[in-house]
Amino acid sequence: MEERIAIQGIKGSFHHQVALEYFQKNVKIDECLSFEALTDSLLSDKAQLAVMAIENSIAGSIIPNYALIDKNEFHIIGEYYLDIIQNLMVLNGQQLDEIQEVHSHPMALLQCMDFLKKYPKIKLVEDKDTAETARRIHQNQIKGIAAIGSKVAASMYDLTIIASEIQTVNNNMTRFFIISKKESQVAKDEINKASLKFELDDTPGSLATVLNVMTNCKLNLTKIQSMPIIETPFQYSFFVDVVFEKYKHYEKAMKILAIMTNHFKVLGEYKNAKQ
Repeated sequence: MEERIAIQGIKGSFHHQVALEYFQKNVKIDECLSFEALTDSLLSDKAQLAVMAIENSIAGSIIPNYALIDKNEFHIIGEYYLDIIQNLMVLNGQQLDEIQEVHSHPMALLQCMDFLKKYPKIKLVEDKDTAETARRIHQNQIKGIAAIGSKVAASMYDLTIIASEIQTVNNNMTRFFIISKKESQVAKDEINKASLKFELDDTPGSLATVLNVMTNCKLNLTKIQSMPIIETPFQYSFFVDVVFEKYKHYEKAMKILAIMTNHFKVLGEYKNAKQ
């Protein structure tokens, strides 16, 4: 049976672009308008895998998504880094001086603000999804309104890009997780990155001790994210990513950390996509 991939957003979104590039084949897509709906798609087996944005190089971590992965016992089986390139697109035949409004997701508008400020007469309208706006312009043949989004969206909805690469910061990258209800099938000798979650007692130096163990076991900490534990005020869970050259070094560290920390969990073991 061909696997179905759940994405946040619709076809033509950046999540859809990641699905196409990561799996490198024409995959079946389940369009989900929220990350909660994406979670439900996996839990109900409507989709077998999902693409989930987890952090942006400018905006930072999407903390609620860490909670969704942890709470639902999902497994991270891969990752993908996507350069976010924003383009201004319109109905075929439209020119820039004919555009009265630009509709897009608030984050997309923010990412392109330097460009948009050059056209103060154009009204900026926040929308729920970049690709959905592009689809609506195409379906309803709307003139005078532009969308911001990917080249995939422009191609899919037959729109003309009238200004390309309009994002303010060119080095704008989003990291995505590939998640599943099942554990990774990657061979141990190919695994060189892992995502972990643990809690610590509120004692001086407890986090420093954990970090020392990682260093001594030749693990490189590439990310650490704290999240409040709702049931116990001012206590925190830690989500960390580590990379390593040899799996045996990672295994040794895991045995020690499982003893030193509370509620230790491996969220995923996979190939490092940024090498």
